Amino acid sequence: MTRTIDVLIAAGSPSEVGAAHGAKYADEIHTYMEGRRALSRTGTNLTNRDVEAIAESMVDAHRAYDARLFEEMAAMAEAAGISVAQAIIVGGYTDFIDTVRSAAGGRAFEDTCTTVITPDALSEGAGFLAQTWDMNATATPHVFMLDVAVDGSPRALVFTTHGTLGQIGLNEAGIAVGINNLTMDDGKPGVTWPFAVRKALAATNFASAVRAITDADLAGGHSFLVFDDHGQGAMIEATSTATHVERLNGTPLIHTNHCLVETTQTVEADRPQELDQSSKDRLAHATEWLAEGPHTVDSLKAMLRDDRSICRQPEPPFDYETSGAVIMRPRTRDLWACWGVPSRNEFEHFTVGGS
Repeated sequence: MTRTIDVLIAAGSPSEVGAAHGAKYADEIHTYMEGRRALSRTGTNLTNRDVEAIAESMVDAHRAYDARLFEEMAAMAEAAGISVAQAIIVGGYTDFIDTVRSAAGGRAFEDTCTTVITPDALSEGAGFLAQTWDMNATATPHVFMLDVAVDGSPRALVFTTHGTLGQIGLNEAGIAVGINNLTMDDGKPGVTWPFAVRKALAATNFASAVRAITDADLAGGHSFLVFDDHGQGAMIEATSTATHVERLNGTPLIHTNHCLVETTQTVEADRPQELDQSSKDRLAHATEWLAEGPHTVDSLKAMLRDDRSICRQPEPPFDYETSGAVIMRPRTRDLWACWGVPSRNEFEHFTVGGS
């Protein structure tokens, strides 16, 4: 029996949305936070209190970047019974460990996600942003869908995890955002990536969505892919000190978990050889899948289920797996999401603004 994805519908002020999230998933947020706090200490002599002190140094950056998102996160934390610093750890973990790496020589790694944008011309007139979301296998039980309408912002469907404001999503203005983690040496106290995702999903046009990412004072490194209902797309490698933007131009944009340009490669951290090879294999296999069109929902589902490398199963010593997958078509406001490993579970169809 396959598992479906849980959906939380939340609307109102930022505080009301955050409180709904924290109240419904309080136990799960505690469990997830404790696991991520422990993982973030890997390779260090830090205590839990030391780790939380690093997160506390990042609070002001989040508040300054977007006061409404900070209000939502703070309300979520209060309703769940955790601190704001702990909320930064649970939600922004993959950027947070870049900061720990710089501050204390941390050795936590997350080698996660294969993300693509297919242009309209190769996708029967309506292109797609599609990706796996890969993570330490302990994350999979925490995946859910947030159907969110914060006062003054477009309604959005957001694939995320307990305690995290947003990871991947599509809004009713036709803006889609996806991500890949990058492992960087230039981490610092700053804004973690879920804030950048949600701010981009509050935009009503492509340029504003891109600026939400490029203007962020980031704590760590991610590749962000942005795609809109007019066929405009961009792939943004963004770290705390370096940014590179590549525009969609007739051929698919594809990203995994290593930097593709010299600008960001200069501040990329060394990773275990197995993880580096996984990222390169997934990039090669996704490129192979997308070599010929037309690209459709079914062809992208097949790509995300490819067990050679793209659809991942947990294997020691890293125990990563594909915790879920998403396909978004901004022109039609359609989103397909899968909980857990796609080769074992079915995709469910959602429409932004639909019931």
